[in-house]
Amino acid sequence: MAKKEKYKKDIEIVNKKVAYEFHFRETVEAGIMLTGTEVKSIRLGNANLKDAFCFFRKGELFIKNLFIAEFKFGNINNHETRRLRKLLLKKQELRKWEKKVKEKGFTIIPYKIILNERGLIKVEIVLGQGKKSYDKRDSIKERDNKRQMDRLKKIKL
Repeated sequence: MAKKEKYKKDIEIVNKKVAYEFHFRETVEAGIMLTGTEVKSIRLGNANLKDAFCFFRKGELFIKNLFIAEFKFGNINNHETRRLRKLLLKKQELRKWEKKVKEKGFTIIPYKIILNERGLIKVEIVLGQGKKSYDKRDSIKERDNKRQMDRLKKIKL
């Protein structure tokens, strides 16, 4: 008999590189269409947002290259790991974001996968604008300064 794995209660899978590469303009939580084995795999924490991106097709928003590992106890009907998945938003929000992406050179990036209080899996997507190299240096400086301050606070306590 197979050993039963425990699901994590607080799921938060984050793509940290997004914060380094982009300026955040807006964020929104979107639903995502998943199969049963994908949900079980995400609840075990087996997902990765590293190469994922969002795009519009016929007025609908899709996420591509979101890696969700195959469910270990899945059968022949197990899911594909990097299939195209539809994001669920209201039409009004979809139209607003589609206009911004077309006009101003923004892009939509998935930032984190979370499990909300109702037990539903959501993807937090970000409307972002790419940073220049000097902006990236500034964010590295800020991160280092914050780390130094935290170290000094620990020493004083």
